[in-house]
Amino acid sequence: MISLTIDGKSVQAEPGSTVLRAAQRSGIHIPTLCDHPHLTPYGGCRLCMVEVKGMRVPAASCTLPVTEGMIVQTNTPALQQSRQVILSLLFSERNHFCPFCQVSGSAATSACELQRSAYHEGMTHWPMQPQWSGFVVDTSHPYFILDNNRCILCRRCVRACAEMAGSFTLNVEERGAATVIVADTNVPLGKSSCVQCGSCVQVCPTGALIDRQSAYLGADPQLEVTRSICTGCSVGCGIRIFTRSGHIVRIEGDWDGPVNGGVLCKRGRFLPLAEKRERLGSPLLKVNGVLVPVSWERALQAVAARIQAAPEQVAAVISPRLPVETLHAFRSLFGSELKSQTVACLGGQPAAHSRREGTLDDLQHSDCILVVGADLSNNHEVAGFMIKRNLPRGVKLILIAPQENDLADQAHFVLRPGTGSVEDVLNALSAAILQGELNRNPAEPLDAEGTLLRLLRQTGMPGDELIAAAETLARAAAPFILFESELYESSETRESLAKLAVLIGAVDDERCGLLSLKGAANNLAAAWLELNNQVALRDEQVVYLALGDDRLSEAQARRMQRAPFLVVQAAYASSLLDQADVVLPTTPCWEQGGHYVNLEGRLQQAQPALPAKAEAHDNTAVLVDLAGCLKIHLDTNWQEALNALNHSAPLIVQEA
Repeated sequence: MISLTIDGKSVQAEPGSTVLRAAQRSGIHIPTLCDHPHLTPYGGCRLCMVEVKGMRVPAASCTLPVTEGMIVQTNTPALQQSRQVILSLLFSERNHFCPFCQVSGSAATSACELQRSAYHEGMTHWPMQPQWSGFVVDTSHPYFILDNNRCILCRRCVRACAEMAGSFTLNVEERGAATVIVADTNVPLGKSSCVQCGSCVQVCPTGALIDRQSAYLGADPQLEVTRSICTGCSVGCGIRIFTRSGHIVRIEGDWDGPVNGGVLCKRGRFLPLAEKRERLGSPLLKVNGVLVPVSWERALQAVAARIQAAPEQVAAVISPRLPVETLHAFRSLFGSELKSQTVACLGGQPAAHSRREGTLDDLQHSDCILVVGADLSNNHEVAGFMIKRNLPRGVKLILIAPQENDLADQAHFVLRPGTGSVEDVLNALSAAILQGELNRNPAEPLDAEGTLLRLLRQTGMPGDELIAAAETLARAAAPFILFESELYESSETRESLAKLAVLIGAVDDERCGLLSLKGAANNLAAAWLELNNQVALRDEQVVYLALGDDRLSEAQARRMQRAPFLVVQAAYASSLLDQADVVLPTTPCWEQGGHYVNLEGRLQQAQPALPAKAEAHDNTAVLVDLAGCLKIHLDTNWQEALNALNHSAPLIVQEA
């Protein structure tokens, strides 16, 4: 540790940290605007200037490394005067009309860091006449607005776009007072390469970037904040949900989230608010061909009577987006107790392999990444951000992409199976590594049928590109393979993946650089609970669908509609209602807490952000109540069941 003195206080700091971070960790306030703890220090606003004994002029504390014995002053009269001049210049440069800005407030409630800094320095008015800028406001984006009239050119948004999402969409154009934030080559945001993650909005210190869905719906002190987990996919990003009067105002990434560190994709940040879906009210029972509202008791009794009439002819299907508690209760009821003919999970993702897997942290510290069959721009997008943002530092990206892939433009090698399969490409990479004697671990020589030439001919790929990709992968110091879980359905593909991982040293006794994507939020937990069978409806008389707030594909809906007796446990109305015999209204994820296991085996807890609607019941409680009607006592010890059935690795417990 390094010892220094700040404002007469003895402070300990980690080697390599800055004076600003050392002061913040010791509770000493230094005003700043361009700095953000999750972005690389920039030193642009000069508001955080400090005086250091032995230095001729003040220095920006956000970029100044600590040194042993350093003596720092943060609030001298000269520094106070300097900060007031800087703030005066910032207010005069653009149209900062605080009373009309959605992030404005009092000294205690303002969400605008420029306004807060002015209050902190004792400013009550504009000392200089504003220039009355008239920049055009960009409203072309579906989720947020860019107003350069309120911009202070801190470049936080530009840095967040590059360092958090790896998109490099935002930049600056022009010079001096005419400098503005632009997208790409100064095209409207709505027509740019923006991936709609919203990181720029979350880090903006003023009202230059505002969320158009939540603007003017309340200042932060008027909102309640709930830390929870995004259930959009299996990455398991930490989120903060801002609510007011029983409504969600906005969603932000949780800066303390152990998985995402504040980064979100549009599915986690914007889409939940943009989607307008009809909530189900009271339970419904089909009487004379028409669904009519009934009591919960009557609806559950009707379901129980039909199940008791033919318990062996029941198909039970559940969404993998529901909490572990619900998945376990579902398995206990329909699997252990009723021994139903089909007990399956929507999507039918294959089980996670028994081999230990790597983590997202391993992914971010890799120097060469092979992505196999995954579309990270449309699914598991935050994992894609973790790759894209590291490409500028020399990380190599290799894609095996059977279909079009948005990452192809940024990949160093794109290998398409052509007339072959993904398995053929994996085998060709292994063959090229063995042929070049680049394997890290001993391996059997190629047989006559496994030659590189035959595999290249089978796939139609150019040999020079594949050999170059194989050499890049084999020579990497820390290679990593990220693959789509569906590939593990084939035993041949599993063997090909495992062989390649061993050859390049991605998997050995010390490390594991192999990680499968798991589809929906709780697919890994569903696999451990043995709920990941394919949905294969045959002659079942009763189909029980626990959908929660998930959606069905058209093919899945058609399959369910053929059931003689269909029970739908769901939060929202859908096309299934026309065919359903009983509808049981439940809570969506915002109203129901529970546990989720993300793709790397991390156990996290989601918290309800809104009170449950009057007639909607918790998904787990519905199953427990149904079991009561069937005179069955359910086992609710999900922790013991999950650990007993998980054979790959111990859970990483992280309560949110």
